[in-house]
Amino acid sequence: MKKEDLRIVYMGTPHFAVEPLRRLVEGGYRVVGVITMPDKPAGRGHKIQYSPVKLYALEHDLPLLQPERLKDEDFVRALRAWEADLQIVVAFRMLPEVVWAMPRLGTFNLHASLLPRYRGAAPINWAVINGETETGVTTFFLSHDIDTGEVIQQVHVPIADTDNAEVVHDKLMLLGADLVVETVEAILADSVNSIPQETMAVEGELCPAPKIFKETCRIDWNLPVKRVYDFIRGLSPHPAAWSELVSPEGEATVVKIFESEKLSATHQLSPGTIVTDGKRRLEVAVPDGFVAIRSLQLPGKKRLTTEELLRGFRLTEAYQMK
Repeated sequence: MKKEDLRIVYMGTPHFAVEPLRRLVEGGYRVVGVITMPDKPAGRGHKIQYSPVKLYALEHDLPLLQPERLKDEDFVRALRAWEADLQIVVAFRMLPEVVWAMPRLGTFNLHASLLPRYRGAAPINWAVINGETETGVTTFFLSHDIDTGEVIQQVHVPIADTDNAEVVHDKLMLLGADLVVETVEAILADSVNSIPQETMAVEGELCPAPKIFKETCRIDWNLPVKRVYDFIRGLSPHPAAWSELVSPEGEATVVKIFESEKLSATHQLSPGTIVTDGKRRLEVAVPDGFVAIRSLQLPGKKRLTTEELLRGFRLTEAYQMK
């Protein structure tokens, strides 16, 4: 079968999922339909915002479905009418069997980790939070349990000690788009030799990568300096690690922290103690050193460097991070 005859249905929602779709469309593949999440209000004004995948689909006149429920009979009927040979899923949601088992060539997913190590909704964040020095992208066929199907292909990517989640995301997005196209080519050529995940050699423990919520992002200043540093960069710039800045009077202000530097040192200060010169330097004590804050954000304000913040905010060492 020629690639222009292969009927592909593509499923995805965020920015990460746009690049593989673009590569397929521009590569001459026949995308007969796109599925993305329903529109939802966002931001302060609760205005309806389209997902990045929906915007791309509309710009390129691709047929589009936005089901509330993936088992809904009307949706399943509409999906079947597209007569897909292959379905591709990138950053979407868990599919019921009636959906993933529909195409004759199956459904494969692009996952932003080296399966089976990081299964779950936020593999990029958790890999950085956990201080990994390597991650990657994986394509695998969908099966009954989430992120457990047979692996088709993988690409390894180093994580630098200075990389934050956004940097790793962008690396994986581009490599993932390449891998999606390579996987489709392998399926077309009937050259896929998929591997059951349970037979794959894994270095280290299997790590869950669950969805991240606001409370997940609170910094624990009792952790070692490396752990706090990795935590901050693993959540930067979104959703962002945060802490409460407590004034001498006991008033607490939530502060988002985007960039930091780890400083190993011996001291007798309590975790969360602030050390500052009031001009450029803002460091927070942890058991084995200090976390130097480089950029942060107060509620209702824009993100600032520490130096910019200290010009307009009188911060003394009587404050605490908690």
